[in-house]
Amino acid sequence: MSTATAPPAGGRTQPVRTGRLAGFGGRVAALPRSVKLLLIAALVLFLYALPLLDPPFISPSESDFGGVLFNVATYVLVALGLNVVLGYAGLLDLGYVGFYAIGAYTVGVLGSLHGSVPFLLLLPVAAVIAMISGVLLGAPTLRVRGDYLAIVTLGFGEIIRLIAVNWGWVGAASGISDVPKPPSLELFKIPHLAWTGLVASIDLDTTTTFLRFGVLDQVPYYWLALTVILIILLADKALQSSRVGRAWEATREDEDAAELMGVPTFKFKLLAFAIGAFVGGLSGALFATRQAFINPESFQLLLSILFVAAVVVGGAGNRWGVMFGAIVVSYLPELFRPFADFRVLIFGVLLVLLANFRPQGLFPPRRSVRAKQLDERLEELEEGTASA
Repeated sequence: MSTATAPPAGGRTQPVRTGRLAGFGGRVAALPRSVKLLLIAALVLFLYALPLLDPPFISPSESDFGGVLFNVATYVLVALGLNVVLGYAGLLDLGYVGFYAIGAYTVGVLGSLHGSVPFLLLLPVAAVIAMISGVLLGAPTLRVRGDYLAIVTLGFGEIIRLIAVNWGWVGAASGISDVPKPPSLELFKIPHLAWTGLVASIDLDTTTTFLRFGVLDQVPYYWLALTVILIILLADKALQSSRVGRAWEATREDEDAAELMGVPTFKFKLLAFAIGAFVGGLSGALFATRQAFINPESFQLLLSILFVAAVVVGGAGNRWGVMFGAIVVSYLPELFRPFADFRVLIFGVLLVLLANFRPQGLFPPRRSVRAKQLDERLEELEEGTASA
């Protein structure tokens, strides 16, 4: 990649992208604002309509497409939250499933087992309780770094699961049933598309009632999760471009140097942990409302590993990359479901190939790519100087 400078109208020189980064991304950035907003609106509309379109070769043949999309949406939401902790602040959290479980159990306990809190209050309450747990975990543990922090967070995830297994007040091993669903409005019915090869037709026998949250149709749950994702995306973008985002980046790159420059790194690490826990608890709450039944087996350590894999596969620090990584981690196993037990092997082989050929993830942040290219260039210059 190379850069050139071009003087704008104000007389200042600004870097102009050339090379690979001047491709698709550069063309999109050069579009008028109204065109970009129109493209974003069209993409959002397509995502809402996706379960109704039920496109061939994309919809898993042996699974409910709406349910699969909801599962993908919860993974995307979790990946966005974990990306704040791992991608922005550089904190390895291997027990993120603990916050996911706290959000789910808060909805179950307050909405069914020991109370009847209205659903519209349950979601924010679950997210806030998960955030408080993140602060309580981070306050004593964020003074350690690296492997020690990973071990502490790993233990936290297991502690939450074991508490859920043994504490009768939260249902113990038998779990919680009748978790409340979102309130239904049942405004109108929307037909799905039926496909004969590549030819689509409207199927009036298969419909989705708008905003009816039942058991058989999972599409409204997907719409709810997608709406939450869009809200979190807006907040994520505002945070990353703010002073807080710059402090996280400085802490991730070199915590000691950030401290010397006057950045209160502990405060910003704790803030990242709290925000990540908030989003994780919100995702867990959505999962519980769709499942209607939760037990400790729903929050195994494997989930934490998959959450971290989603962020790493997509490219830690790039919100669009981690969203794509979450789609890969949650959707590919469903797509390979016809292969039965071999689907896990296929998925594992794909991850190994990715680790070898794209160690920074599928879509690493541009700053990481630029830093790697600069390091390679400096090594070439040093080798040339030494040989001369």
